[in-house]
Amino acid sequence: MINETAHVHHLRPARRQEKLGSMLRDILGTNKKKVRDDAVSAIPDLGLSHPNPLSLMSGYVSQIKRGEAAGSGVIGAAAASGAAALSAAANSSSENLSLIEKYGKCQEVIGKGSYGTVRVAHKVDRATQREVLYAVKEFKRRAQESETSFNKRLTSEFCISSSLHDPNIIHTLDLMKDGRGEYCQVMEYCDGGDLYSLILAASPAGGLKQAEADCFFKQLIRGLVYMHSMGVSHCDLKPENLLLTTTGVLKISDFGNAECFRMAWETDVHMSNGVCGSRPYISPEQFRATEFDPRGSDVWATGVIYMAMRTGSYMWQVAIPDEDSYYEAYLQGRKRKSGYEPIEKLRRDKCRNVIYSILDPAPTRRLNAKQVLNSEWVRSINVCEAGLRGY
Repeated sequence: MINETAHVHHLRPARRQEKLGSMLRDILGTNKKKVRDDAVSAIPDLGLSHPNPLSLMSGYVSQIKRGEAAGSGVIGAAAASGAAALSAAANSSSENLSLIEKYGKCQEVIGKGSYGTVRVAHKVDRATQREVLYAVKEFKRRAQESETSFNKRLTSEFCISSSLHDPNIIHTLDLMKDGRGEYCQVMEYCDGGDLYSLILAASPAGGLKQAEADCFFKQLIRGLVYMHSMGVSHCDLKPENLLLTTTGVLKISDFGNAECFRMAWETDVHMSNGVCGSRPYISPEQFRATEFDPRGSDVWATGVIYMAMRTGSYMWQVAIPDEDSYYEAYLQGRKRKSGYEPIEKLRRDKCRNVIYSILDPAPTRRLNAKQVLNSEWVRSINVCEAGLRGY
């Protein structure tokens, strides 16, 4: 980092020979069973003075999917039409070229899960003779999943992600079949890893530096404002799903849980129901309301992410006061004049006020993404040079 008025990021490229363990970790799908709630923390709790440290380790996270498939709910006519739409989407984008011919040979595995595998495809550009890398997600039908649900899930994710074009959202390039006849989604490759890995590396120092965390936060909010303007809610924002370039551009990825809350011709918002996402980032209304606005849940997650960047630890494991003493302490602390210690340690009044508003347990009082972006604090944040360019 250099000075805040014109800073740059210098992130180390993710090492492919280590399989980029954290890169695109959760782009493989969204239903993962809970793993060891009582696991020992690998990260010192630098934001709180509690005896039991929290952890950013994604293995502790429980991802709970709403419905049987990502295609359930309001996802548009294309996703609802099943196999025909999936085949049409693949055929329209493939230009009759094979995956290898168009994007090169898939080599290193950079992520693997119950819903597929992500590999790096290598393609030499004939004009420049330079190697171009792509991230290729190879879909796999899950156990007990019908072919219809599988087709809807793939179509939903592709239709949503490929319709979003913003510098702070991962670019989805193609949907096509590989040599074995399996569907693959091709995306841009981010060489800087993910935000989770960066936070983990910075945790011994107490989290990311203020200017760096602020820059990533503003880029995240910009991408979210655009996404919501397009009628899409992400529904699973977390550091693992925020990819980085080595120059510091942040890109939102993994739309396997995303929902269309409003189509282009509609004015009313379609409410969501059920619990969806990763537990430390799930908004409290998901646990107590029959219906909720998914946009507010996205905004809530950005506040948890910002605090993770600044402290190197989770704020809490789950936003249910009866189940999590840390969250109960937050609810009590925000009512006191002295405030809640980890947020008060941010020291800047304008920043603290926005974070408290983002993490308001009452969704009707919570700021929306556009209000966050237009807040005095966020407007004062200087985005890095690469973030301004978008590459």
